[in-house]
Amino acid sequence: MDKLGKVDRAFFEEYIYPHLGAERDDVMLSPQHGVDFGVFEVGGEAVATATDPIFIMPSLGFERAAWFAFHIVMSDVAVSGLSPTHLAVDFNLPPEITDEEFETIWTTFDREAKKLDVSVVTGHTARYAGCNYPMVGGANAMAVGNPDDIVRPDGARPGDRVLITKGPAVEATGLLSIQFEELMELSEETVENAKERFYDMSPVEDALVAADAGTVTAMHDATEGGVHGALVEMAHASGVHLDVSRNSVPVLPGVLPTCEFFDIDPWESISEGTLLLSVAPEDAEVVLSALSAAEIPAADIGEVRDGDGVTVDGNRIEHPEVDPFWGAFEEYMGRSE
Repeated sequence: MDKLGKVDRAFFEEYIYPHLGAERDDVMLSPQHGVDFGVFEVGGEAVATATDPIFIMPSLGFERAAWFAFHIVMSDVAVSGLSPTHLAVDFNLPPEITDEEFETIWTTFDREAKKLDVSVVTGHTARYAGCNYPMVGGANAMAVGNPDDIVRPDGARPGDRVLITKGPAVEATGLLSIQFEELMELSEETVENAKERFYDMSPVEDALVAADAGTVTAMHDATEGGVHGALVEMAHASGVHLDVSRNSVPVLPGVLPTCEFFDIDPWESISEGTLLLSVAPEDAEVVLSALSAAEIPAADIGEVRDGDGVTVDGNRIEHPEVDPFWGAFEEYMGRSE
């Protein structure tokens, strides 16, 4: 574990996957590398569940930081196709956080949870020495519903269309432009466009709109490793080949110049908010229409085929393993001090 960010597949398969506790018949989907959620059954209903860090960046402002933290937690369970229903939260807070700052965080969580009809069912909150921003705890999100409505991460089938929302480097653009606005030597219009990407950094609505509109066979959000990493993970999970066209992918304003300024590859940079989907070919247009009606940019970018791996414009790509966002963030944090 000599790299920042999530562990790679080799580490997962050597150290984590062989040791998953007891085998139970009620587990419908167990942990896999690059898969966003797990599922177990209770009384004939499916419970999709996902765990993520609570990621709070005070420099964003506590309300904005809390909005992002909440949607990170919700995103992985939303790609199950079920609407999130329950939340368990653990806050391991740094000693310097004030009561007023925590109040802003928690009232933002409460506001966003009510919008999604999510109930907080348990948690833990404390200040501890040695705890530091941005990782200040963890949370477990759950979605309860009909097992038949689950969109499995391994469900992509040859012949399906590959769809994407929002395009590359949404998160990298939004976070870097807000955090380092004063250091960016770009036009005011470009910086403002980049900063507007911040509230695109949630795939929750994307996933729920798409799943409700048509036959979605798999969904995966493009977090660490960006669009390229997510494509490879999605292909591996389903044991299929994805053949996609880069020119078909939407690219939101501010993304490319921001990535060029910070010297990061937009296609391999973290993009929370970007959703990849495989959709039955007869339903691709209706799903795209539903996303368009919800004002979510989306496009058909290719096809699921027999085989393995991913080709982009005819060239095979591999998982980037290391997301360039983290190095850029660390470098510019040093410059801003």
